[in-house]
Amino acid sequence: MLRAVCCIRSFTVAVLIGFGGLGGFGILGAAPANAANWMEKTIYMTGPRYDAVLPACEVALDTIASRFAQKEGRFGNSGLQILGFERVREIAFRPWAPGTIPRRFCTAKALVSDGRKHAVNFLIGEDTAMIGMSWGVEWCVDGFDHDWSYNPRCKMARP
Repeated sequence: MLRAVCCIRSFTVAVLIGFGGLGGFGILGAAPANAANWMEKTIYMTGPRYDAVLPACEVALDTIASRFAQKEGRFGNSGLQILGFERVREIAFRPWAPGTIPRRFCTAKALVSDGRKHAVNFLIGEDTAMIGMSWGVEWCVDGFDHDWSYNPRCKMARP
């Protein structure tokens, strides 16, 4: 008998804690949400710390050219390459809210081995490389977005 009373009492306490019935939280956990206190923020809610130190647009051009050749060779079955860039310029730097990942948006014209010039839109983002160790590059060459990641016409690679 004593064992049954103990089990019922434990079950009742577990249900009340689960629904937030203890500690003045009200029924079904309807307590108002509070901001993290200083202890929570200093231990495990540190958040990202961005320096917004990014290289110039020209630094990413070699990376774009090599990745373009690799992508076209593997998936485009064309073997096309970027032979050079011209009119490289920055479009925007950190166009969004201050707490977001710092990004430098750039554009250029690429001379592709098909003999034509194509627009290239790209961004350089802080801590967006492999495992977040340094800056990374996302890019789109107009006319070669085979999987439509940045459709229409590479517009989604701009701010």
